This record gives sequence, C-alpha cells and structure tokens, in this order.
Amino acid sequence: MQIVDTHQHLWDPQLCRYSWLKNRPALDRAFHMSDYLEATQGLGVMKSVHLEADVDEAYMLEETKFLFDLAAQAGNPLAGIVASARPEKAGFESHLEKILGHRMLKGIRRILHTESDDLGQGKTFIENVGRLGSYGLSFDICVLARQLPIAINLVSRCPDTSFILDHCGVPQVKEKILDPWRANIAEIAKYPNVVGKISGLVAYADPANWTAEDLRPYIEHVIACFGWDRVMFGSDWPVCTLAASYAQWVEALQSITKAAGAQNQQKLFHDNAIRVYRL
Repeated sequence: MQIVDTHQHLWDPQLCRYSWLKNRPALDRAFHMSDYLEATQGLGVMKSVHLEADVDEAYMLEETKFLFDLAAQAGNPLAGIVASARPEKAGFESHLEKILGHRMLKGIRRILHTESDDLGQGKTFIENVGRLGSYGLSFDICVLARQLPIAINLVSRCPDTSFILDHCGVPQVKEKILDPWRANIAEIAKYPNVVGKISGLVAYADPANWTAEDLRPYIEHVIACFGWDRVMFGSDWPVCTLAASYAQWVEALQSITKAAGAQNQQKLFHDNAIRVYRL
C-alpha cells in the first residue's frame, strides 16, 4: 500500500528553539529527514506533509525557510508544508507575505492545546483564520478534547477556510474517556469544510500497555462521523515514538480498518491526502 503521511515533524534544537522539548526529554534532540527515512523504510511512504513543530515564535520564519530548502532537495518524500504563524497577532498578514508563493506551502497551524482557551476565540484570531481561504491555505486545528467547542465555533465562523482536525481532537485514550468527545466530534464533522486527521492517538494511549483495541473506538467514531472521503492518516512522527514505532502505529491502523476493504484504506492512507493538501 502506498502511504501519504499527512503529519510528520522534523526539528533540530541547534537551528531553531522549541521550548516545549524541555519537558519531553525523550524528544529533546534533533530529528532529521534521514531519521524519518529510516523509520519509514519498507512501509510504502511515498509523500509526506510537514507540520510546524510548535517552534518558538522568534524562529517561525527560520523553520519554514529551512523546510522550503529541504523540500527542494532530491531523495525525500516531503511534498507539502504547514507552516507556523500567529493569527492572533495584528502582524499576521505581513508574516504570511514572507512565505506565500512557495509551491510547497499548503496551510498554517497555530497550536491551541497548550494555550489559553481565550486564544482561539479572539476576534483577530478568527478573522485572520477566516482569510486563509483567500490565500489558498488551510488551517490545521490542534486542540484538546475539552477544547473541541472552541474548534467548532472557529469552523462555524470561517466557512471559506478549509480545516483539518489534528489527532482526532486529542481524546483521552489512556483514560478510556469517550464522552463528551464523541458528541463534539459528531458536531464538528457536520461542517463540510473540515477533514479529520487520524494521527497521534498512540501518544495519548498508555505508552507501555496500549493495544490496537484501545484505539479502535476513537478511530471508528471519527470515520463514522466524517466518512471515508474526509479522513487522512498521519504518523505524528517522532512524537508517536513516545509509545510506538512508526511501523507499529501503521500496523495498528491498518488492522483496525482492514474490514472496511482496500478501497477505503486507499482513501485513508493516500487518496484523501492528495486532494485535501493539494499535493
């Protein structure tokens, strides 16, 4: 099976600063494209989309330009970039102007799950995200399960922007909590401008004892709500390595979705990503 990975990360603390890594010692080192290629060897990963890695604000442009340069090099699968930006800031559009026009730029992400709930509800934030559609850019939403109502409000007020919901809305997999997450996923899936990204779940499971069956109810609910034409696979590598290897995550998702048939798995692992991220 050919795979398009819609959620990979790379970082080098010697090039850009990522303050959050100080609280994740297992991840507090460089992860290069060579490491990614080693992790994906033999798995059929043909293309990937790089998601900004919550780089410190002062290094946003440096991270994006580094990725643009990397994408121009032969021998790697990088086919799209979702860049870092601060839609809550008045200077958002001037920042965009510095990166617009590159063929690899597909969207913008601003991490919300580690920020105050007020950030994603601010007038400037919503207005700037609402303008992304006019630039031909999408917005990746990264919120905690309890913040899904904030995401729903954002999506409802920005009908001309395409959204991708990262990590299935970050459910509490380890705690096996399904509600009110289920109702909120059903609600956000009603908006046709939103796609669900099935990524990152193993990082929220019990790192030592998770099984595919722990992930199944969350994955099956997202697919049931969004449908097979609006879901995409993402590895969340290297964050996924906190609980699983790249291969273990792929194998778990393939086993959970096997009964749906090869055509639907092709949509999940390949076709939808090509369309949604315009690869």
